[in-house]
Amino acid sequence: MNINSIPKIKNAGSEQFFLLAGPCAIEGEEMALRIAEKVTEVTNDLKIPYVFKGSYRKANRSRIDSFTGIGDEKALKILRKVSETFNIPTITDIHSATEAAMAAEYVDILQIPAFLCRQTDILVAAAKTEKVVNIKKGQFLAPEAMIFAINKVRDSGNNQVMVTDRGTTFGYQDLIVDYRGIPVMQKMNVPVVLDITHSLQQPNQPAGVTGGKPELIETIAKAGIAVGCNGIFLETHFDPANAKSDGANMLHLDHLKSLLTKLSMLRKTVLNLHSDYNMSSPQA
Repeated sequence: MNINSIPKIKNAGSEQFFLLAGPCAIEGEEMALRIAEKVTEVTNDLKIPYVFKGSYRKANRSRIDSFTGIGDEKALKILRKVSETFNIPTITDIHSATEAAMAAEYVDILQIPAFLCRQTDILVAAAKTEKVVNIKKGQFLAPEAMIFAINKVRDSGNNQVMVTDRGTTFGYQDLIVDYRGIPVMQKMNVPVVLDITHSLQQPNQPAGVTGGKPELIETIAKAGIAVGCNGIFLETHFDPANAKSDGANMLHLDHLKSLLTKLSMLRKTVLNLHSDYNMSSPQA
């Protein structure tokens, strides 16, 4: 697929990476609009194609008393308002086949969570909405195996599919990014996104609350751009310490402009190096 096919996408011809970013969960209208406004402003300045991300419900929390959402319809309506207010596309997770059609009424891209990336019913239901489908690679899955998830969407009549790497299980309480997976999955003719913040999670903590290493966000992001990923996924909040989900590995909203400025400069350098190499190679 080509990102130009995403409704309302801007700056698609800039040759920059595209960005999926927003809070982990929709906590309320004011916070969602505040975050969307800031990210839209920064990405427009840097000519980065942008999709607002927000989960209308969190279905895979470790503890039963963890925050899961403000109500499906209420959160989905907020996602629609974000899209209409800033004229930008939106993406959200679904957690079962029955949610696909409902969520598709409000957002432009349906995301399949990593834990569910092999669930045929969910992939087929998402495909049949004719929305763009973003499949997150399971922490337990080899990059080569993602072709089967991709083909479940394609074989259901939908070629609008992309994949997101979010780290691979490294022991019981850590993740590691294997950058070799990015070119492997790009050969499947899909855009490949690197999820920066979830790759820095430290899951399965004794307290039942996922930890993280946000101080390494820039490191992971730079490496992803250098390798040539098509897009970046990150979660951001103006108050990560008090975010109701995944605050331990979020990027503070105040640091977003600095990070994206560095990444956009790196992207231009990578493209220039690639161009110079092609021109100087014997095959050119």
